[in-house]
Parts: sequence; C-alpha cells; structure tokens
Amino acid sequence: MKTMTILFCCLLIPAEGAAQSERSLIREGNRSYKDSKFSDAEVNYRKALEKNKDLTPGTFNLGDALYKQGRFGEAAGQYGAAAEKTADPGVKAQALHNLGNALMKEQKLPESIGAYKEALKLNPKDGDTKYNLEYAKALLKRERQQQQKQNKNEKKDDKQKQDDKQKQDDKQKQDQQKQDQQKQDQQKQDQQKQDQQKQDQQKQDQQKQ
Repeated sequence: MKTMTILFCCLLIPAEGAAQSERSLIREGNRSYKDSKFSDAEVNYRKALEKNKDLTPGTFNLGDALYKQGRFGEAAGQYGAAAEKTADPGVKAQALHNLGNALMKEQKLPESIGAYKEALKLNPKDGDTKYNLEYAKALLKRERQQQQKQNKNEKKDDKQKQDDKQKQDDKQKQDQQKQDQQKQDQQKQDQQKQDQQKQDQQKQDQQKQ
C-alpha cells in the first residue's frame, strides 16, 4: 500500500485575528508531527479545532496524527470530515485517499475501495490512489476466496459430522437390537429351563405315587 498523503504547507489559513492563533497551533502540530511526536501533534491540532471546528488543515492533519498512532478508526473519521469540509477538489481527493488507507487498515475493504474510487473521480491521474485501489481490490478478492474456501470446508466438516453421527446412531441401533435379541434369547432359555424343571418335578412326583 502506498503511503498516505499529508497536508502541511499546502494548506494555510488567514493570519488575521484569531486565525493567527489557529495557524500557530497548526504549525506547532506540524513540527511535532515531523519530529514523530504524534501525540503532541494531535494535541495542537485539537486545540486549533477548538478555536475553529471548520478548519480543514486541522481536521486533515489530526487524521494524520491519529493514523500514525495506529488509531485508524478515529483517523478515518477525521479524513471523512476533512473531505466534507473542503471545497478544494485536490484537498478532497487527498482526504479521500487517506480515508481509503485508514479504512484498509481497519480491514473495511469495500469501504476503502469506495473511498479510493471517489478520490480518483477528483484526481484521475493520482498514481498512488490507483495503486492502492488495485491493492485493496486484490485483498478483497483474496479475502472472499478464503471465505469461500472456509465455507466449503465448513460444509465438508458439517457433512462429515452428520455422517459420523449417522454411523454412531446406526451402531447404537445395532447394539440395542443385539442387546434386545440377547435378552430375548436369554428369556427363552430361562423359560425352557423352567419348563424342563417343571417337567422333571412332575416326573418325580409321578414316580413317588
């Protein structure tokens, strides 16, 4: 997967009034980000957004800081918000590209593919997004093939279990029939023995008379 896009110098905000403080916070966040201090960068981006929740660079770069911390679900939320906030097609495409990356990390491949496709509508020549789209498609294809194979194996296992159970039931039935037959044979033998004893007793009684 190609690396995500980041927004630093390409997006600046007006320096007048309160915006100056927002810009300073963004720059401080960018410095921390470049120094791999991603949690510090996150803090500064969030402070900037507290001052202006519609600040696209703060939202976008907050997504980057969260992504670098492995918080891909949160990063995806920020990239999606950045894509909605900006009217700049180029920035929107970059936000959607990064959204696709974050979704891929979350194993949400169909959603990731959708994000890359939307990014390419805005920037059809973006080679990285094209690469990631094909990569995500390949992963999804492999995942579905593995799922089909697993389903097939599960069906095979279920059939084997059913066959084993049927064999066990048949054996139990045969064993029960055998036991019943043995019981009947024993009862018959016992009855014959009793009859023989009764006949012998009758003979003895007759002889005594």
